[in-house]
Amino acid sequence: MSHLETMRTVLVIYTGGTIGMTRDKVSGALVPLDFAQVAKHVPELAHAGIRVEAVSFDVPMDSSDVSPRHWRSLANTVAECYNRFDGFVILHGTDTMAYSASALSFMLEGLQKPVIFTGSQLPIGIPRTDGRENLLSALMLAAHQTDGASTIQEVAVYFGNHLLRGNRSHKESAQSLQAIVSPNFPALVEAGVDFMIETSTLWRTPPTADGLQLHSGMRQEVAWVSLYPGMPLDLLRQTLEWPDLRGVVLATYGSGNAPTSQVLKDLLQKANQSGVTLLNVTQCGHGGVHPELYATSHMLAGCGVIPGHDMTTEAALTKLMHVLALTDDQGQIRDMMTANLRGELTPQDRSRAEAHGPAGAAGL
Repeated sequence: MSHLETMRTVLVIYTGGTIGMTRDKVSGALVPLDFAQVAKHVPELAHAGIRVEAVSFDVPMDSSDVSPRHWRSLANTVAECYNRFDGFVILHGTDTMAYSASALSFMLEGLQKPVIFTGSQLPIGIPRTDGRENLLSALMLAAHQTDGASTIQEVAVYFGNHLLRGNRSHKESAQSLQAIVSPNFPALVEAGVDFMIETSTLWRTPPTADGLQLHSGMRQEVAWVSLYPGMPLDLLRQTLEWPDLRGVVLATYGSGNAPTSQVLKDLLQKANQSGVTLLNVTQCGHGGVHPELYATSHMLAGCGVIPGHDMTTEAALTKLMHVLALTDDQGQIRDMMTANLRGELTPQDRSRAEAHGPAGAAGL
């Protein structure tokens, strides 16, 4: 068998972001490179034992401009190239990386290969850049196998020496090189001298799944409303009275609490009765919604608000878009929103160990 036949193949999808920026000599502003220029700054790619191909958005973009149509483009590219490559690395700006990683986790059902997002806080062409290590490690993890199969079989984010589940990720800092965190789920891999993989955290497609299934629909008629003390409820009323509204993610206090207001209760009940799906997530950086704990969260449950448990806001919004594109049936929507579809939430009726199998760690 030739060397080329034994090499692992990874497709890099370059969307833009800080990792592919350089300083304009005239204005000093950051401007995008193309991937060929990015690769020139990472000569180690030639020695990684990985055959890399690349495709790029026609115009590299700032991740602040990302929308569901870009998620569809990414998901379609993975689906179209799925049988030709062993893994995929998506270079993406950090600002909306957690949204895109969460969205793709729901759009790509039945993954048995890695789709790894990465980026950087510093442009790849400047000293002290974190982009070089992030890109190299993402490629190596995208190419890694265990017992003849891909070690990572889900959408993930590699950043700051950790591989995180994509739909558990969240951008915590605008300045730290550890900007992306996973507040409610441990890292899949920690990178030190070796890659240390926590086998108990890895997601595996249920054995009944029939290959990769692409779900490209994402309903955009959703809103995110964060409660705050003294909030005029007319603001919420105006949102809930949007004629096209299909779903709302409510960001509530603590473990899922809201004011004991009859006006609020009436607004939520009316929205629920009109077919708007209401989902409750916490404003806190860590933890989740537990509607059984306090009377104020009981009120929300009584209005038909679905507990989001420990989902991040990014996962909650993109999951809601995904589920609403699949069905209009309110019972099915509730069942799917409370189910652990891609590892985005901790099941409430069993422990994490039961959900993911026996714990263990192995060096790669």
